[in-house]
Amino acid sequence: MTDRTRAHVYVSGRVQGVYYRATTRDTAREAGVDGWVRNLDDGRVEAVFEGDEAAVREMVEWCETGSRAAEVDDVAAEYEELEGLDGFEVRW
Repeated sequence: MTDRTRAHVYVSGRVQGVYYRATTRDTAREAGVDGWVRNLDDGRVEAVFEGDEAAVREMVEWCETGSRAAEVDDVAAEYEELEGLDGFEVRW
């Protein structure tokens, strides 16, 4: 049995209008990670990843680069209790 974990992530920099959310969704789905991603009014992107601990940690690391056009300044991640999310979506 694999250890599952949850990461709640805030990404700052030039991360809106550069396909960051769509690329995050696609990358998470390929990795088998559940959760969601959305833009925040202050220009950051917020995401939650749930899944195998190694896959979730890889997604947090991936956020440091993000989509090709993104310019990431900072990634802040907190590890939390699982909520049991299923699938990965872009939230509005």
